[in-house]
Amino acid sequence: MLRYLAQFVVRRARLVLAATVVVLIAAAVLGVGAFSKLQGGGFDDPGADSTKASSIVTDRFGDDADLVLVVDAKRPVDQVAAQGRQLTGQLAQDRDLSNVASYWTTGSPSMKSADGTKAIVVASIPGDFDHQAEVAQDVADTYGGNRSGLQVEIGGESGVNLDVTSQVTQDLAFAESIAIPLMLVLLGLAFGSVVAALLPLGIGIFAIFGTFAELSILGSMTDVSIFAINLTTSLGLGLAVDYALLMVSRFREELGHGRTTEEAVIRTVETAGRTIVFSASTVAVALGALLLFPLFFLRSFAYAGIGVILIAMLAGLVVLPALLTVLGPRVNAGRLPWVKGSPATVAPFWGRLAGVAMRRPALTALPVVAALLLIASPLAHVTFGTPDDRVLPNSATSRVAGDALRGQFQSDDTDAITAVSNGAASAGAVTSYATDLSRLSGVERVDSSAGTFVHGTKIATSPTDARNARPDAQRLSVVTSYDAQSDQAKDVLTRVRDLPEPAGTTFVVGGSTARLVDGQDAIMSRVPLAAAIIAITTFILLFLFTGSLLQPLRALVLNVIGLSATLGTMVWIFQDGHLADWLGFTPQPLNTSMLLLMFCITFGLSMDYEVFVMSRIKEMHEAGAPLREAVTSGLARSGRIVSMAAVILSVSFFAFGTSSVSFLQMFGLGAGLAILIDATLIRGILVPAVMGLLGDRAWWAPKPLARLHDRIGLSESPSEPARTPEPAPVAG
Repeated sequence: MLRYLAQFVVRRARLVLAATVVVLIAAAVLGVGAFSKLQGGGFDDPGADSTKASSIVTDRFGDDADLVLVVDAKRPVDQVAAQGRQLTGQLAQDRDLSNVASYWTTGSPSMKSADGTKAIVVASIPGDFDHQAEVAQDVADTYGGNRSGLQVEIGGESGVNLDVTSQVTQDLAFAESIAIPLMLVLLGLAFGSVVAALLPLGIGIFAIFGTFAELSILGSMTDVSIFAINLTTSLGLGLAVDYALLMVSRFREELGHGRTTEEAVIRTVETAGRTIVFSASTVAVALGALLLFPLFFLRSFAYAGIGVILIAMLAGLVVLPALLTVLGPRVNAGRLPWVKGSPATVAPFWGRLAGVAMRRPALTALPVVAALLLIASPLAHVTFGTPDDRVLPNSATSRVAGDALRGQFQSDDTDAITAVSNGAASAGAVTSYATDLSRLSGVERVDSSAGTFVHGTKIATSPTDARNARPDAQRLSVVTSYDAQSDQAKDVLTRVRDLPEPAGTTFVVGGSTARLVDGQDAIMSRVPLAAAIIAITTFILLFLFTGSLLQPLRALVLNVIGLSATLGTMVWIFQDGHLADWLGFTPQPLNTSMLLLMFCITFGLSMDYEVFVMSRIKEMHEAGAPLREAVTSGLARSGRIVSMAAVILSVSFFAFGTSSVSFLQMFGLGAGLAILIDATLIRGILVPAVMGLLGDRAWWAPKPLARLHDRIGLSESPSEPARTPEPAPVAG
């Protein structure tokens, strides 16, 4: 199959390249429209109670108090009452805001700090995520900073989203400004010539603009996160480097065997092309598991990831062979000064390392496995959370506001648990429910249209109580003194949800803590299914690739060990707080969505390298080489490709570590570390060591499955033998 494709491309190389240019221009024109169609947000489960509660509040009360202005008067706030009421009045006149209230208009003690020098103003921003961001920016520009002696910090959910989005955008631009020049230098080192180093950039551009076009189409039909753009660029360039390294290295090798340009291209597609097909399939499977999750933030990465993988694969099988056909030996043109002679296609170091591991497999593997398991041990106490203002640096305005709310106010009413009725509720039912809620352990008070209740007793009424009543809904705010992400707040939420509702009424419970719990449940409840699908499909693909039952099992076990070490390191750093001062973040529970995203991407890329290595080992084995020679020679021929690809790709991820947003730091450092661990300790040491332990059993499969593989496994009949055989590398 691949041979026929290669023959077609070789015969019509210039026509293929002309068509590629046309497709690229069309994709670029269509892809530009993606940026206006993609959205922010997407972190909530649309079917969760917290989402339903938020929808009811939005429809019937005009949104939650998702914008908080912390006003620091530097003196008792009662002395600046006129200025405070003026500020509140100006905000109330803004048509984009609703439910504006402040300490100066309500007199609520909870809206004044313990030392009396700070007060808060709350408001709601009706509309979708992007509209809320625009309004929050306008409020920050108009009212933020110093206003006639009052220092105003913009916080709340909308303020945090504004700061996070702005900071992430700046940080990603800075990261790419670091990563791209470094990648260009590394590409020169990897390929040894200017012309060859430019090939992955061409493939990457084709994959990126093709995926932008796909996202533009999908953005017209469904919700797609704006952050899918960043995965498209980083993964598109990374896969382009992987596939170009593999193809160009094999092409050079075949030219070195004495083949003509056309013969070398055909043989390259037959062999390296087959590897790319399986490699792309394994990565796509891993990212495809994200489609199982209801959060469109995660699904968007599946849309982008699968698209960029398949387009990069197509470019690697069609566009790159056409370029190699036209270039021929000129692929080595523009040789860099430090490269002497023809660029090397074999790295003896990796062969020698494999030889050592195979001679003493247990002695070599056990210390490495023990070290990885030790590094993974912090996973035993991992806790999960969702991002809040503490992912930002201390200087961010929403972080300043958040720190003040947590440390200087009696309670943060904006983080209250919200119980809202889905329909009318009588005054008696509201009173009964509020009374029972206020008796729950951990509840400080309950605000409702029937008044404020503390420990089962009604203590006050206020003119603002009417804000909690509508003809078709009632809202109760359950206030605690706990941090919204704490285990204590989660326990209170459980007690609130377990409390029986008044007869004839239905209440739905939402709020910050509810969104956290529901979001975690939406992810964790689907993780076993996602893991099973990834494992089973990967197992099947690797069986079709190798014809062995033990090779897929070995690959899955080693990948899990390597990824566990990476995740354990992230717990040790970002949850336990080691390196916090150096990296400049606040330790917090780990972001569930980012961890899942990192796992799927790095699992797929580790299988990418698995296929690269095993393709050469299997090729040598099928040519009749003994196991030891097949492994050492296969690693000598693939080790340089895997190590250089891993270094180049890890640079693009490590650049995210320069971010000042902690979850982006975690993603970048974690992904980069996982790639390096896989390319060195797993591929370089553990794979040959386990192969040595298994011996010839490494290729075992029951006879019925072996016959099945012979029928449906993707393989290519070898081309004519090379004219000049290449000397075998020294294994050790």
